[in-house]
Amino acid sequence: MNEGDMTEGNKSVSIDSIALREIAAELRTTRPFAATDPETLSGLDRVDRMSVPAGAVLAKPGSPSNSYWIVLHGEIRAERPELDGSLTTVGVASAGEGFGEAPLLIGKTEIPFVITATQDSLLARFTSEQFWGLLACCPEARKVILMDMAQRLKAYEVEALHREKLVSLGTLAAGLMHELHNPGSAAKRSASQLRENLLKLQQLSLRISDRPKTPKQLECMRGLLDHTMNGCRLAALSSLEQADAEENMADWLTSAGVENAYNIAPALVAMGFSQHELDCAKEDFDPKSFSDALNWLGALVSSMSLVCAIEESISRISDLVMAVKKFAYDERSTARELDVHDSLQSTLTILGHKLRLKQIVVEKRFAAKPSIIQTRGSALSQVWTNLIDNAVDASPAKGKIEVTTWTEPGWLAIGITDHGAGIPAEVLPRIFEAFFTTKPQGAGTGLGLEIVHRIVTQKFGGKIDVASEPGNTKFVVRLPLADPAAAAPVN
Repeated sequence: MNEGDMTEGNKSVSIDSIALREIAAELRTTRPFAATDPETLSGLDRVDRMSVPAGAVLAKPGSPSNSYWIVLHGEIRAERPELDGSLTTVGVASAGEGFGEAPLLIGKTEIPFVITATQDSLLARFTSEQFWGLLACCPEARKVILMDMAQRLKAYEVEALHREKLVSLGTLAAGLMHELHNPGSAAKRSASQLRENLLKLQQLSLRISDRPKTPKQLECMRGLLDHTMNGCRLAALSSLEQADAEENMADWLTSAGVENAYNIAPALVAMGFSQHELDCAKEDFDPKSFSDALNWLGALVSSMSLVCAIEESISRISDLVMAVKKFAYDERSTARELDVHDSLQSTLTILGHKLRLKQIVVEKRFAAKPSIIQTRGSALSQVWTNLIDNAVDASPAKGKIEVTTWTEPGWLAIGITDHGAGIPAEVLPRIFEAFFTTKPQGAGTGLGLEIVHRIVTQKFGGKIDVASEPGNTKFVVRLPLADPAAAAPVN
């Protein structure tokens, strides 16, 4: 007796409600009924027999989960829809096998898959009430159904773990590309500027070499050269300290008749030179030779700074590659102490080109004492890179970014503030989600802040908070101090 039809495109599924005895012989050839005579089951008089042509869809995601099927002839396939519109096969039921027990047993009310006939098929369909009755009265059928359930769950778990590894690998690869961009660009740019400096050095060296040098002059230049060659790792200055030092140096050079004084002064201060160290050159050289010597020193110092920047960038790239190896092989590295002020200064150096391009002023207030934390790697530089890079993108031209540090009981706190448009209130709760971004398509990966959050919380056991309103967005990172007892709150 034909009870109804389901039509999927041009494929018609025929459904008949029949007496169980009519298909008893076929059911005995299936796994659930191999050791059970269907005709002896009480309360199970009728079932639905479904004739399903190849290509017909039995169910789509969202269909009610209220049936258990047994394939009498043919083959049925279950597929999971993916975000890109494709379908991934999650299971196949051939003749003699049952399917549909998993949603019923775990309490799902909807089917999550597309269920399609791959061949012309004949099915027996049991309602949810008949399914539970079958489990209650038939131990052999119950055993087979539960075994099928266990196998499907195991296969799903294996697939889920595989998918999770692929997602992690994809996140890692995208994050690596995101992180390699800044140091790679900085190294390329520094190399280009270094080429120009070498030409300038050659011209100044030829000009200086035309005039013979006294022993005192040679000794002075050797001392300045030694200082320059060992000047890559200097203590970072606050913005106010650096600005005062550069202004004093420029005024001193100008009063001594040095050309390009205001261009040379920042490089000399950045390399740690004081006016006292330059006194020997002022005393031992005539004014013209002194100007040439200081311009030569300025070009040399600038070149050394660029070499330091290249070294820092390549080291960052190397550290990122090592981070990938550690991710893959779970290696353990020796713990060490790290000065956060130096780490912040290195990041500001690498991002200096973006700051100069938008003419952004960075105000540094390094008040944390102590500023030392324990670390097993250099992942912290990725945190500063992402936060400061985002602050630069958010800031208007000729704006200001504030980088501040202070101590709280047991914690070293770092604040990075920009004065851009702010983060909308509805977006704020999602900013640490992977692949979430408010930037235009192609302008951001949506991974930067997810990387920041993961490193701060998981790698360092720290905390990160954000507060935002139009004109003021502040990220605060708190990291455990290497020696909490040494910390005193800074007001």
